[in-house]
Amino acid sequence: MNERQALASFGALSQETRLQIVRMLVIAGPNGMPAGAIAEKVEVSPSNVSFHLKELERAGLITQQRESRSIIYSANYDALGSLVRFLMEDCCGGHPEICAPAAAIAACCAPTVEGKCQ
Repeated sequence: MNERQALASFGALSQETRLQIVRMLVIAGPNGMPAGAIAEKVEVSPSNVSFHLKELERAGLITQQRESRSIIYSANYDALGSLVRFLMEDCCGGHPEICAPAAAIAACCAPTVEGKCQ
């Protein structure tokens, strides 16, 4: 991830509703959630959630896929992992032991459909 991509990601995440949506989609796992359920959970109107989902998708943090008449949104685990790696690239001025706890958390894998790590 380059600096421009990181800035776009952070810009998208710097709004409370969008941050809630991303966290919710990370928890939902690869099955994702339909837009209507996302709107209900974050307690915003469908048009409002649509705006936020578009911003997150433009930043590459979420993906969408059509399932019959619904659009299902999922976290883009590769992009989120790249953002964490971008932050950790020059970790702790050459003292990796300082960053070990954060690196262990960042090493988390994308969950499978069953909600477990691969």
